[in-house]
Formats: sequence, C-alpha cells, structure tokens
Amino acid sequence: MTPKTPAPLSADTTTTTLTLDERITGALVGAAVGDALGGPVEGWTPEQIAERHGGRVNGIVGPWHGDAWRTARPIAPYHKGDGHVTDDTLMTHALVRVYGTVRDHLDAYSVADHLVPDLMSRPRWIPELEAEALPLQRIFLAEKWIVTRLHYGHADPREAGSGNIVNCGAAMYMAPVGLVNAAHPEAAYAEALDVAGAHQSSYGREAAGVLAAAVAAACTPDATPSSVVGTCLALAKDGTRAAIEAVCDVAAGYSDFESALVPLREAVAPFDTVGPDYRDPSLGARRPSRLHSIEELPVALGMLLVGGGDYRRTVLGSVNYGRDCDSIATMSGAIAGALHGEQAIPAAWVKTVADASRLDLHAPARVLTEVAREVFVRDTARRRAHESAFATLAGPR
Repeated sequence: MTPKTPAPLSADTTTTTLTLDERITGALVGAAVGDALGGPVEGWTPEQIAERHGGRVNGIVGPWHGDAWRTARPIAPYHKGDGHVTDDTLMTHALVRVYGTVRDHLDAYSVADHLVPDLMSRPRWIPELEAEALPLQRIFLAEKWIVTRLHYGHADPREAGSGNIVNCGAAMYMAPVGLVNAAHPEAAYAEALDVAGAHQSSYGREAAGVLAAAVAAACTPDATPSSVVGTCLALAKDGTRAAIEAVCDVAAGYSDFESALVPLREAVAPFDTVGPDYRDPSLGARRPSRLHSIEELPVALGMLLVGGGDYRRTVLGSVNYGRDCDSIATMSGAIAGALHGEQAIPAAWVKTVADASRLDLHAPARVLTEVAREVFVRDTARRRAHESAFATLAGPR
C-alpha cells in the first residue's frame, strides 16, 4: 500500500535544494519545538484540550493547571508548558552527544558505554524542573530501565531491552540515527534496531527502527510525505506495519486535522495496548506482542499525510490529538523538519522554546552534521575496501 498524498506539494515546498545541514537542523529543531508544543496537553483528549483552551491549540501554551503546576496531579512536579521541552528532547540531545563522542555508527554497546554515563553522571539544565539535575532524575521508568539494566545489572546491551515496558521511549529519540544515515533508510532502520536493543523490545524497538527510517527517508531529495510513508511500510514488520497502513489509509482522505482526530484514533485503536483511557492503561498495556504497535508512530505519520508535510499543520494536528502528543509531535516534527528544513518552522516558536528551555537548539544540529559527514566518508572507504576484496575473491569473469 502506498497512500495518496492529500495535496500535491507546490513548487515552493520542494525539498530538492536543501543541504544536509539544513535537513539535520530542521529535523532536530522541529522535533524539539513539537515536543514543547505537545508537553502541556499531553495525556488529555482532543475534547478536553479544546475545552481547556477555548478551541484548538495553535501555538505555545502554558501549563494545564496554570500556576498550580508544582502541586497539581498528575502533572507535578514538572513545569510542562510555556515552551519547555520534555524528556523526548533531553534524550534526543543525549544521543547526539553520544554520536559526538563516538563519531561513527552506534550500537547497543554505545548506549552502555556512553549514553548511560551521560544520563547518570553529569547534571544538566532540566527545563521542566527549572533546575540543574541529572537527566536520570527527569526520565521515566522505561528510560530509567536502561541505567538499571546496564549499569547495575550488567546485562548484555544487545538484550537489555527485553522485559522493559514496551512503549515509545526508544522511538522518541531515534531521529539522530536517521540523520546520520540520511537518505539511506534501510541503514537507519538497522542501526536504530541495534541501538534500541539496549532499551526496548517488541513493537517498541520496531518503532524505533521505523522512526529512524522515516527521518532518513525524509532527507532524500524529492521526498514527499507519501514517499516517507511508503518507505516505512516497506521496512516495518508485524503490528507496526499493520498499524501504519491502517492509520495512513484513513489519513489519506483528510487534509484538515480537526476532522481527522477521531478517525485516526479509531484506526490505531485496534493496535494500541494502552486502551481508551490514556491515564488508566488496560491490563495488556505495554506488553510484548507481534500484533500490536505503539500509538505514537502511526499517528505521527498519519498527521504528516493530513498536513501534506507542512510543519505547522502536521505538528499542530499531532498536538491536538492529545494522549501522548508530545512524543507524537516530536516524531512528526522531526520528519516534517527533515523534509523542509528550519525555514518551515515558525521562527517565533523556535525562539520561545530555546529561550524558555535555556537550550541552544542549533548546537546539536551542528555536531550531528559534522558526524554525519565523517561517517559517510568512513562508510565510503569501508564500501570500497569491501568491493576491492570481493572483486579479488570473485576473480575474472
């Protein structure tokens, strides 16, 4: 199945002239801005969001409970809103730092050797806590699992994800893998599956591979939302593929996210283990299965189609979907940003998020661009060495 693009891309939205630097910047900045937009409405339904904000969210908004965010449950003690990024961006930037250290492709051992020490040993500014703290003190249980299994349990990194809560925790920060493998989605998929093996299993790990592939595919010259989804369908397995196909089949019939909110939820519901009440998960929630999928990735791809790849429409659709919308908007923001670069992201949103979160949103992109170029040179040399060795083995024809 290759879904239709809801509306033809106009001449001014062509992606052919964007450089690697521009695509990497667009993806990482786009992911962070999407994360910050979705944070304050995470966990609520589209109806609750509209009631709370007097209509759909169209930009950066404040905390759900206003000034009472410090004590209001279940939000406290996090200051979600006002342009603050969440753990999605903190983990994404942490993975970029690992690439900056290794300066080559990563694997599960890179998580054990570099990501875990980064999370548990160096305090950083945590926007939602409005304080310097170890990233470990902000991430949730499925991410704390990495530290428990690898640092304290000394598990084989390639198998450490087995037994963890199956959720979007690995997929939400896999965009850098797609960017290092820009325009090579098959390689991005394989590398992300290896990296995510230290964190996730089952459909959580599969989603990490497919998200990385989606970002890599979005970096391909002449890429469109439809071509990105087509690449995902070609690589995805089991319930993840079925969920993407179901959601994107529905999404192809819409060009307005307001009318698509309910149909997209209905399309993904049979594959989602969390259930209808996001804050009260079902008994089978987050358990391994070949039949199911995380909700976030298929919906992010669906919103990419509904929005025609336009960053603003794609991300606002993701945000107003509710539920785990900060992660949905992180994923869709990364893909739309890779398609069209930072120029497609409202500059006011970028400035507000950077200022409120006290983060340089462009520094990680500069690091990752340098690494991606270095890795490509190494990959080329390795490929040529293999070609030479194989030619010698094969002999004259």
